[in-house]
Amino acid sequence: MASHEPAEGELTIDELAASTRVPSRTIRFYQSNGALPKPLIRGRVAYYGPHHAERLEVIGKLQDRGLKIRAIRELLARADRGEVDLEEWLGTDSRLSAGFLEDRARVVTEAELVEALGGDPRPGLVGDLLRHRLIEESGDGYVIRSPAMLSVALEIERAGFGIDAAVRAHDILAKHIARAGKEVVAHFASEVAGRRKQPSPKQLQDAVDALVPPGLRTVKLLFAKAMRDETLALLSTREGRRRR
Repeated sequence: MASHEPAEGELTIDELAASTRVPSRTIRFYQSNGALPKPLIRGRVAYYGPHHAERLEVIGKLQDRGLKIRAIRELLARADRGEVDLEEWLGTDSRLSAGFLEDRARVVTEAELVEALGGDPRPGLVGDLLRHRLIEESGDGYVIRSPAMLSVALEIERAGFGIDAAVRAHDILAKHIARAGKEVVAHFASEVAGRRKQPSPKQLQDAVDALVPPGLRTVKLLFAKAMRDETLALLSTREGRRRR
């Protein structure tokens, strides 16, 4: 008769959840979406091994980098097929993020949030920030999802506009900058490929690293010029209408 006892190192889903601090429902979600391999079934009990714990750690790292579950599943599948070196990919992503994308979520107390909002926030400001998910309630405190974006939103509000306007402006910029970033990286990647046959990931990474500082300066210059030109055009149009 076959034994239903777990082998050494095997864990039930509740034991895996306790050891990895990933909730059971989240483990099931990863499994149902194909990001986590299925467990071994003995009798009516599912058992998970060390490779499941390792995979959960990797999934967590990928989520920290902003990847959605579908992208994570596809990346892990490619890694399992040997098409991607996951450690190299994670290392490249960390290096590209260093220095100019350090905008991590922060957990703060209510007092710390008040301080971050200038010490005397207007009535309704916290509600506006919660509604737009710039902050989230967490236990007795709050999570500031993007400290940099919160700072920008507050600066725009101090200029006389609301949080709604700040978030809408962010969405407009995000849409266009994502497309621009994709096209610019593709352009320079083709340039690198034209100089070297089958450039390595490190060669592409080094090229992008070198382009980020001038790229940021270019975006700043072009955006400032566009804002000035559009503002002048708007004022000119209104002045023309006023004189009619």
